[in-house]
Amino acid sequence: MDIAEKSTEQEELGASGIDDVQIEAEERRDDDVDLAFGDDSASYTTSLKSSITNYIQENGRRYHAFKDGAYFLPNDEAEQDRLDLFHHIMTLRCDDKLHLAPIAPDTQRVLDLGTGTGIWAIMMGEEYPSAEVVGNDLSPVQPGLVPPNVRFEVDDMEEEWVYSSPFDYIHGRYPAGAIREWPALMRQAYRFTKPGGWVEFQDFTMKFYTTNGEYRDGCSADKWTDEIIAGMKTIGREPEPGPKLEAWIKDAGFFNVVHKVFPVPVGTWPNNRKLKQIGAFDLVQFLDGLESISLRIFTGVRGWRKEEVQVYLSQVRKDLMNPRMQMQHNFHVAYSQKPAY
Repeated sequence: MDIAEKSTEQEELGASGIDDVQIEAEERRDDDVDLAFGDDSASYTTSLKSSITNYIQENGRRYHAFKDGAYFLPNDEAEQDRLDLFHHIMTLRCDDKLHLAPIAPDTQRVLDLGTGTGIWAIMMGEEYPSAEVVGNDLSPVQPGLVPPNVRFEVDDMEEEWVYSSPFDYIHGRYPAGAIREWPALMRQAYRFTKPGGWVEFQDFTMKFYTTNGEYRDGCSADKWTDEIIAGMKTIGREPEPGPKLEAWIKDAGFFNVVHKVFPVPVGTWPNNRKLKQIGAFDLVQFLDGLESISLRIFTGVRGWRKEEVQVYLSQVRKDLMNPRMQMQHNFHVAYSQKPAY
């Protein structure tokens, strides 16, 4: 999809406020130098054994041991900090909401797929005290001190689910690069959603673009995304699930599908104050996460040497920090309901 098509797509999807709109850049002089910034005890889950917490060390980063290779990002403290910042970015971009699906205030059971640090599940438990919130992930990195209605499991969301009762709401955010069979995952979500219940999936289009800036195909940042996308496809993972979420959800049998697209800026170039803040945070998480996002794919799949990756990433950083590029990428949110019969 070229830049003009992307812009048209966003305009057609329009929404209120700063949702689904072309991001307007702040005017800046040529000499500006700011480059900134129920009881499921029978559930088939894996207990926290030494084989799970005996993490893998690679390229100076720590990776999960359970189902090694199922997820390409590390799970060390630096990556956890980045994921928590990412949570803040996405919550801000969704108008400070933890979800967009219109779930009931007295929701009883919530499942968070690929919960990561657990921050979303914890906040949901606080916002919905009536709900039992279950978060699962390949890594047991979630905190131990959580609200009494929140619990975490070590599990692979692509394995067969055997929960003892269905959920009012199933949520999955940013599992890009972690899923082999998205349609199968959606079918499982359908089976384990209560009649009348909701699912919501959120994910990205990985490629950057611009509407009025100097970003161009073939620049270092563009080639970086090409390498990541090619690497993920090589290992059988979908690198850009965002635009496909709506179709997968419909095919699984859900109805009342709503699909929203939120352009997310990289850097402080937007004129809108809130988008400027979001862009600053997004720039920081990219700069902090470039190595964690790149190393395993570049070295283990694409055949780069670690030193080559580090040199190349210095060029990518220059692109990310250049406000004249006016880079952005699209965040997709799709939610839908299971028929009440």
